[in-house]
Amino acid sequence: MKPVDLSAALLRARLLAMRAPMACAAVVLCLLGAAGWSWVLPQRAADLRLASRPAPLPPVAGTLAAVVVAPPPDSQQNLAQFYAALGQRHYAEQEVKMLFALAAKNGLTLTSGEYKESVDAASRVTSYQVVLPVKGPYNAIWQFCLQVLAALPFAALDDISFKRELIAEAAPEARLSFTFYLKDGEVAR
Repeated sequence: MKPVDLSAALLRARLLAMRAPMACAAVVLCLLGAAGWSWVLPQRAADLRLASRPAPLPPVAGTLAAVVVAPPPDSQQNLAQFYAALGQRHYAEQEVKMLFALAAKNGLTLTSGEYKESVDAASRVTSYQVVLPVKGPYNAIWQFCLQVLAALPFAALDDISFKRELIAEAAPEARLSFTFYLKDGEVAR
């Protein structure tokens, strides 16, 4: 037998690659595919082994007795929670002052506002609507809205609209509409 000359074998492989580039690309892709399958198959087998294991059994009935489930609240409790979440009507002016303070804190220009109060006699809930034109950076306006809703949980942001007179203006104008839901003192039902 004749010893194989490594440099001659490499030269033949190189010449073959130059003559048939598509065949070489196919061989490389087959090798890559085989390597991929050799990596995926063991992981797939491990996943199948885990999936075939039985599910753990629920705890024994004796241990469930220790868990106490509270009954759902009745309508009177729900109504009491609703009225507890409302703001106080006699503090409405202070809440508006808080709006102006939060606007100043966020660097917004807030000159005036429109205020409208209406009372629902059946539920004894007062809605106090505040419409504020503000001017400032877009992010500051949104930050202001989020701070108002966090500070006043009985407030709702009903509407917000943005407008910019000129494209060159740095800060847009926004019109914000909040509604405060208020009660007169303690409401007994």
